[in-house]
Amino acid sequence: MANPRPTSGAVVNPVVPGFHPDPSVCRVGEDYYLVCSSFEYFPGVPIFHSRDLVHWRQIGNVLDRPSQLVLPLDSPSSAGIYAPTLRYHDGLFHLIVTNVSGYGNLLVTATDPAGPWSEPIRLPGVPDIDPDLAWDSAGVCWCTCAGVRQVRFDPTTGEAIGEPRHLWAGTPGSRYPEAPHLYRIGEHWYLLIAEGGTERGHAVSIARGPAPTGPFEPCPANPILTHRGVDHPVQNTGHADLVQAPDGSWWMVLLGVRPGGGTPGWHVLGREVFLAPVTWADGWPVVGSPDLALPAPGWPLHPVPPAPTRDDFDDERLQPCWVSLRDRPAELCTTGERPGWLTLRARGGSMDARDAVFVGRRQQHHRCRAATLVDPAEGSGGLVVRLDERHHYEVEVGDGQVRVVARMSTVRTVVASRPAPPGPVVLRVEITTPPPVDPGSGPDVVTLGVEEPDGTFTALAALDGRYLSTEVAGGFTGRVIGVYAATGTVHFDWFDYEPLDPADAPPHAENR
Repeated sequence: MANPRPTSGAVVNPVVPGFHPDPSVCRVGEDYYLVCSSFEYFPGVPIFHSRDLVHWRQIGNVLDRPSQLVLPLDSPSSAGIYAPTLRYHDGLFHLIVTNVSGYGNLLVTATDPAGPWSEPIRLPGVPDIDPDLAWDSAGVCWCTCAGVRQVRFDPTTGEAIGEPRHLWAGTPGSRYPEAPHLYRIGEHWYLLIAEGGTERGHAVSIARGPAPTGPFEPCPANPILTHRGVDHPVQNTGHADLVQAPDGSWWMVLLGVRPGGGTPGWHVLGREVFLAPVTWADGWPVVGSPDLALPAPGWPLHPVPPAPTRDDFDDERLQPCWVSLRDRPAELCTTGERPGWLTLRARGGSMDARDAVFVGRRQQHHRCRAATLVDPAEGSGGLVVRLDERHHYEVEVGDGQVRVVARMSTVRTVVASRPAPPGPVVLRVEITTPPPVDPGSGPDVVTLGVEEPDGTFTALAALDGRYLSTEVAGGFTGRVIGVYAATGTVHFDWFDYEPLDPADAPPHAENR
C-alpha cells in the first residue's frame, strides 16, 4: 500500500513514517521539535527537527546513555519507554516520560534539543503513564497523566506537592482516557486527551476550564477526531498534540496506522506520525482529517536532504536512526574493531532471545529492499525483519549454510537453506505488496535470500507478512529491519535500505 504521489502544494502524510508512535511537539521561534515513544529499543526517544511541520530530520535520541535509560534484559517487548511529552519553558527544553520497565516517570532537560540531555530526575509522586507538563502564569508546574489525574510538582527536584486528583472522566462510555495535554489558549485552559484505546476505536477529545485544575467542560462535538467505523486508509487515529505556527495557524500531530491486505487489515510499520490542520469555532478546535495528502501550510517549505540508502559504517558512532534491543554495550557492538565494518558479538543466540545482539532501523515504507554484506568467518548472523522476540523472519549465514528462519508465536522453523558461497555473503530482504486477491490476503510478502557474485538475487523463501503485524503479534511497536549476531563474532561491511516504489517514499521524512 503506497502513499499517493505528492502534488503541487500538497503535504504527504505520514510526515514521519514508520514506527514513531505517541508524538509530542513543541515550537521555539521558527523551529519545531518532535519526539516519539521507543519502547524496548536503545537509545530511547528519537527527536526530530523541522522548520515547517512537514519535513523532519532526526537530530538525535534524548535517552542515549545507559545512565539515562535502564531497560532490563528480561523486560518484555512493548515495555520500556512510553509516551514522552516535550515542552520548552524559561530557556530550557523539558522532556517527561515513563519507563514502565521498573523505573517510573522521569524528567530530563537540555538547552540544545540535539543533546546532551541531563541525567534523569525520578518522579515517584507522578501517578501514571503518559505524563504531560504545563506551567501557569505564576510559574507553577502541573503534571497530568493517563486516567486524567493531575499533580503539582517541582521540576527541579521531582518532588510532588500535594496528592494527585482526578480532573475529567472523558467521554461517557469511552475507555482508556490517556495521553493528556494541557494548554492555555486565549482565556481558557484546554485539556486534550486520547480515548478508546490505541486500536481501531482510538479518538481525540477535548475539554476546557478556567484554570489548569478545572473544572472542565467537555466539547459538545467530542470526539473532535476519530476514524473509527469509517472506510479510510488511515486508522487508529489518536494520541495527539497541538502546536501553533508563527502565522497564528494551529496544527495537530497525532498517531495513525495504514492497514493493508484483506479483512480485517494488518498494519506492519507501526503507529506513524500524521499532521492535521486545526481551525477554531465557538472557542473549540475543529480538526481536519489527517488524509494522505493535505494542502500545504501557508509558509515556505524547508525540505531536508534525502537519507543515503547505504551506511558504510565508517563513523565512530552509529547514526541516530540505528537502535538496539534494551542496551548496546561497546564490547558487543562497535565500528572500531575493523574500520569500515560493524562488528557484533553474540551473547544470547537467536533473535528469539531478549538479549539478542541486534542493530536495526525502522521500516518506513510498505515496499522496500534491505541488504547487507556479512563476513561470518568467526560466527553466524544475518539480516532480520523484527516485530518482537516471537515474531521475526531472518536470513542467516554460518557453518557453511545460508538459512531462512521464521518465528511465528510458538513456532520456529528453518524454512529453507542452501550452501553458502565462500567468503563474505550479501543477504537481501525484499518486501512487496501485491494487490489482494481475496478477503484473507495478507498485507505484504517478505522475500529473503542471497545475492550471487554476479549480483542476481536468489530468493530462498517468500513469507506472509501478516505474522509480523501488530494485529497478529500484539504490542505497540512496528517492524525494525537490521543485522544481528547469533553465535560468535560477525562483521557487516555495509547496510542498504531503499524504497522500491517512489510513491511510497515521502521525500520529507529523513531518519538519519
